[in-house]
Amino acid sequence: MVAPSENVLRRLARVNPTTAFIVALVLMLAGLFLPGIVGAALLFVLAAGLAALTFTTWPVQPPPTRVLRIVMLALLIAAVVAKAL
Repeated sequence: MVAPSENVLRRLARVNPTTAFIVALVLMLAGLFLPGIVGAALLFVLAAGLAALTFTTWPVQPPPTRVLRIVMLALLIAAVVAKAL
């Protein structure tokens, strides 16, 4: 039997990279342009997805990629906080 986390990873592996990029871009732009807490909530959803992806793929990523993902996550969380205030 396959563990639930493996099912999620297999489904994510089948996602078209272009589609994933466009969805992330739309979420980011909507989060930046929508006012107040609505925009912050969208950015938070994007940050949660990035955090989950970073946590899941951490063991197989080289150190430079890990650093880049942590920096991007920190910037995104800073945007969430700035937007919520």
